[in-house]
Amino acid sequence: MKRSFSWSIVACVFLLIITVASCTTRDAGPPVRDYFSMPESGIQDGGIRRIKIGTPKDSFFVWTKQVGNNPKLRVLLLSGGPGCSHEYFECFENFFPRNDIEFIYYDQLGCGFSDNPNDTAMWDLSRYVDELEQVRMALKLDSTNCVLLGHSWGGILAMEYAITHQDKLKGLVVSNMMSSCPDYGKYADEVLAMQMDTAVLAEIRALEKANAFSNPRYMELLNAHYYQQHICKIPLQQWPDPINRSFAALNASLYVTMQGPSEFGIAGKLTHWDRSGDMKNIRIPCLTIGAKDDTMDPTHMKWMADQMPKGSHLYCPNGSHMSLYDDQQVYFQGLVEWLKKL
Repeated sequence: MKRSFSWSIVACVFLLIITVASCTTRDAGPPVRDYFSMPESGIQDGGIRRIKIGTPKDSFFVWTKQVGNNPKLRVLLLSGGPGCSHEYFECFENFFPRNDIEFIYYDQLGCGFSDNPNDTAMWDLSRYVDELEQVRMALKLDSTNCVLLGHSWGGILAMEYAITHQDKLKGLVVSNMMSSCPDYGKYADEVLAMQMDTAVLAEIRALEKANAFSNPRYMELLNAHYYQQHICKIPLQQWPDPINRSFAALNASLYVTMQGPSEFGIAGKLTHWDRSGDMKNIRIPCLTIGAKDDTMDPTHMKWMADQMPKGSHLYCPNGSHMSLYDDQQVYFQGLVEWLKKL
């Protein structure tokens, strides 16, 4: 009888402790944030916003889409090309949500779902930096939460923005892009071209000399002997759908104006762009990502990180320019770990 009574007291005390602890936890602050939470009212639109931007010529709209909800960590994705849509970033959906990282798709002017003024005068780096600042402000991103992740051309845009606006950023990721286009062209000519079959290289150079970039043979040679080795090492027929859709939607006018006719070196408006001397002035945390078979020199991308006071480097030993696909586990494991440290 006494033993039964004692156990009843113990049980009651235990339940009381659990109840008090539960109440204390609930009353300690606001409810736990839900990564997939939606606005309390209004039409649900999948996190899509069309942002009005001003330019020297007119006003246009650019397309963005927010995925997830983490007020302390918001990654704004800057796609490459220039001229590619956001679509090849869709693989981030398999890695960021499960790690509680909010990210934002963004089609730059002339790309994807954004307006296309069809005016080569608009394809200008400084104008894109100004556009990016307007997008950042509209999305209410700031130094407490905003990480810019730029891939390829997006890396140029991210570096250029950070050099003048790093006080607006929490962190920076430069993926598969060098800080100097002259060095990029030199690497293509002196290293990657020398790895080609001499007969193939001679035919490519002859077509370039004849300005025959629209000749189907030119892209046929590049696809077989350059893109497969240095853009994405997955067999061409098996390239993931997000890559194919993004590349198919490429704005050729924007691409050729800024980059030149192909990824085999550089010949457009960016030919002389060089910010290597400014890397030491980027004081926010920065991660550079390079890959063994990239179109970009992986040693240069490691050098970039070494120049920055808070630089880190991620090397993808099995990757190429699209190492977010062809060395995916290394790429995302390293990227997510770095982001979480922020």
